[in-house]
Amino acid sequence: MEIGAKVKFTGCSEGQRKWGGNDDTSGKLIVGQEYTVSAFKTHSWHTKIVLAGVEGEFNSVCFISV
Repeated sequence: MEIGAKVKFTGCSEGQRKWGGNDDTSGKLIVGQEYTVSAFKTHSWHTKIVLAGVEGEFNSVCFISV
């Protein structure tokens, strides 16, 4: 993953959201919508991504590269 990469939101289960204390995607992200990665934080068991123009940190498994 790199800054500026395009990703598509695929949806996020409650378990995926809670893993590592990620922010809730409800009302912030739309399934199928493309977003631009503005930052990411790699941890030992998961990666959080920050999206341009969207407040919060989200589990990377909820996205696919475009």
